[in-house]
Amino acid sequence: MPYPQEVAVPAHRHLFIGGEWVEPSGDGTIEVISPHTERPVGRVPEPTRADVDRAVSLARKAFDEGPWPRLDPSERIAIVRQLAERYRPRQEELAQLVTTEMGAPITFSRSAHARLPGAMIGAFADVAARHPWQETRAGAFGGEVAVRRSPVGVVAAIIPWNMPMFLTVAKLVPALLAGCAVVLKPSPETALDAYFTAELLSELGLPPGLVSILPGDREIGRYLVSHPGVDKVSFTGSTAVGRKVAAACGSALRRVSLELGGKSAAVVLDDADPQVVAEGMTVAGLMNSGQACVAQTRVLVPRNRYREFADALASTVESLPVGDPFDPATRVGPMVSQRQQQRVRGYIAQGVDEGAQLLVGGSGLPSGIYSGWYVRPTLFTNAHNAMRIAQEEIFGPVLTLIPHDGDEDATRLANASEYGLSGSIWSPDIARATTVAHGIRSGTLGINAAYSMDPAAPFGGVKASGIGREFGPEGLDGFLETTSVSIAP
Repeated sequence: MPYPQEVAVPAHRHLFIGGEWVEPSGDGTIEVISPHTERPVGRVPEPTRADVDRAVSLARKAFDEGPWPRLDPSERIAIVRQLAERYRPRQEELAQLVTTEMGAPITFSRSAHARLPGAMIGAFADVAARHPWQETRAGAFGGEVAVRRSPVGVVAAIIPWNMPMFLTVAKLVPALLAGCAVVLKPSPETALDAYFTAELLSELGLPPGLVSILPGDREIGRYLVSHPGVDKVSFTGSTAVGRKVAAACGSALRRVSLELGGKSAAVVLDDADPQVVAEGMTVAGLMNSGQACVAQTRVLVPRNRYREFADALASTVESLPVGDPFDPATRVGPMVSQRQQQRVRGYIAQGVDEGAQLLVGGSGLPSGIYSGWYVRPTLFTNAHNAMRIAQEEIFGPVLTLIPHDGDEDATRLANASEYGLSGSIWSPDIARATTVAHGIRSGTLGINAAYSMDPAAPFGGVKASGIGREFGPEGLDGFLETTSVSIAP
């Protein structure tokens, strides 16, 4: 049976500003290119600074004067639940759209890009329903203290291309539940699913001005981050750009949360099964073709069993089907852009130059593929933790195998990184694995599996991997201000 092909997307001619489809102020366009065929698959208007000004002004009015921040939380929750109801019947459409624009394998698009966001909307609504929006405490010196949580204001939400709908929901939905107005800036590489989101929002009957969606480049992102009408910036992206966002927000004393890069370690203990670990790394290290901030691309294995794990990983990585992302058998698709393909190839060449052994893969195109921005799934051995391929975020299907000399040494190596976003521990002994997990400085960890994006659990990093948390009540609190009123006895 033939498998689906790229979605035919008509050219969009309007911008979604303040909940309405409006003419852009400029005549520029963003062309979305298929990373598989290298041909255009869609076109959207390119926003200008004037469009950002309009979006922020409408958001400011919606927050300062409109009904949304002043609704009872239960009313906002009910409306957000309607978004989930509209979303779920269209998951297959979304999966095909994301595979078209960014090349994610269709099976991953269906299971993660399309399925997870709908489930997350409902889960975030459940979190909000249980949240302590108001409470009264006994004062330490007598009397009572009334504590109230209220929305932070106008939120600028900036998301990258690698998990576009997932990250849109992760920022937009908690901000709306909190009572905020939102200006969302998706990446130009994945502008098409942003219009899918806008279409769903337009059906909800939200108050005027509450949400705008402006796919744009870094210049538009910089302008939005520095806009005086913005109260809070929620940014997901690289650590290098995150530093600039933090600096801009710091000078303005603007609230900011940052979910940044990672170079996470999969810590394999000496009682783990090599085949279980090898199969687990196809998700933990190579999910989304390796284009994931939580990817665990440093695989720390016991030195006395190094060859066993190397052989199992080599066999598994080499067997992964690479190719047309619409083929359900494909496990590794193309990189999102030619620039990203060249970046990953550059790191592979750097690893060879540093003296690591290229056990599987390499910088050439996979066998039988003659076009598209592909990189062969790659496994390095004979590597050490100080190499660039072990310290820098590659964002592609490249794993580096590093030996350790026991649990304490493995913990030391896992922590010997500027990052601290994700990680995993592999062992049938859960108590032992948990002890190791508690010694690793990372915001999120999994045992015998990749970190699971559970919307009830806080997600975020330490060190250069970010500031603040998303998901769970902690994520909702990121869009809230807390005030107190003391009542004299």
